Amino acid sequence: MRRRDFPTVTGTCPGESPGVRVPSLPPKLSVIVPCFNIEGYVPDTVTSLVNNAKDEFEFIFVEDRSTKDRTYEALLHLTKRLKNSRVIRHEQNGGLATARNTGIDAAEGRYLTFLDGDDWLAPGYLARLVDTVERLDVDFVRTDHVQVTGVGRSVHRAPEGRRHTPLDPRTSILPVDDTTMVDYPYAWAGIYHRRLLDRGLLRFHDGLRTAEDRPWIWALHRRADSYAVASLRGVFYRRGVASSLTQIGDVRQLDFFRSFDLVLGELADDPEAGRLRKKALRNYCVVIAHQLLARDRFERSVAARLRQLAAEALGRMTEEELADALVGMGEERVHVLRRIRGGMKGVAA
Repeated sequence: MRRRDFPTVTGTCPGESPGVRVPSLPPKLSVIVPCFNIEGYVPDTVTSLVNNAKDEFEFIFVEDRSTKDRTYEALLHLTKRLKNSRVIRHEQNGGLATARNTGIDAAEGRYLTFLDGDDWLAPGYLARLVDTVERLDVDFVRTDHVQVTGVGRSVHRAPEGRRHTPLDPRTSILPVDDTTMVDYPYAWAGIYHRRLLDRGLLRFHDGLRTAEDRPWIWALHRRADSYAVASLRGVFYRRGVASSLTQIGDVRQLDFFRSFDLVLGELADDPEAGRLRKKALRNYCVVIAHQLLARDRFERSVAARLRQLAAEALGRMTEEELADALVGMGEERVHVLRRIRGGMKGVAA
C-alpha cells in the first residue's frame, strides 16, 4: 500500500473538511473515530482527544452520513482546536465496519487505534498506549476499559490474565466453555501495528452493521504473530446510547448471522479447525440465544426473520456440536435454542 505525502491542509479530496494540519513526518499513531448520529456526545469525545493530542498523533473522524442530527457540522466546528485532525464524510451511510475501513485507508500512522464517536479517553491515555506497544514490541496490545451506564461506572477487564508480556495470540482463543479474548472483541480496546494492515488483518468486512468485530478479532488471534494485554483503563465506553445499534431493534441487528458465518468459513482452512470451530459455535449460540431472549424489542417482521435465520444456523450444526457448544450455558438459553432448533434431546443445560 503506497503511503501518501502528508499534506499541510486537508480538503483537496471530496468529503474532507478543510482543517489545518501541522506539517511533520508520518505520524506515529492514527486514531480512527467513526461517527453517526452522536452530535450530543461529540464535545466530550473531541475534548478527550485534545487532552491526548501530540504532534506525532493524527485524528481521523469518519462521519457516516448522520440522519437525525448535525453530527457533521459539530465535528467541523469542534475539531478546529484539535491539531492533526480531519473529518471525512461518507456520501452515503455504510455502517460501522465501512466507516472504520475508510479511516484505515486514510491513516498514515505506524500504529492505529479506534474510538467510537460517543465514547471518550482519559487524559494522556494514548501516550501510555503507544509507550506500551513500543516497549513490548508486539503486533497488537489489548486493554481493559471502563463501562459507563448513566452515572455508573464499572471496570471490565480483558479476559487474559497474563499481563504486560508478549504472547502467542492463538493461546488466548480457548477453552471453549470459558470467556477468552475472542469473547472480548472491542476494536477500541487496543492498539495495532501497521504491519497487520499490510498482512490483511486490520480491515473489517464492509457492510457489517453489528458484530463487525467478531471475524476481525478471530482473524487477529489466529493469524497475528504476537500480542500482549496491558492493565490500562483509559477508554470510557458509553452503554445505553439511544442511537447505538445495540439499542435499536431493526433488521441491521441480524447482521450477526453473517458475521459468525464468516468466522466459521474462515476457520475451515485453519490447522486447528476442529478445536477452534467448537469455540466459534459456542460464541454463535450464545449470541443467537441472547437475541432470541430479547426478541420483544424487534419489529414483528424482524422477529420472524430472526427465528428463521436462527433455525437455519442451528440446523447446520450437528447435535454433537451443539452438545459441546451448550455445556454450562444455562437452562433458559438452552431451552430457547431447543424450541427453535427442535431435537437436541441429548443437549444438557
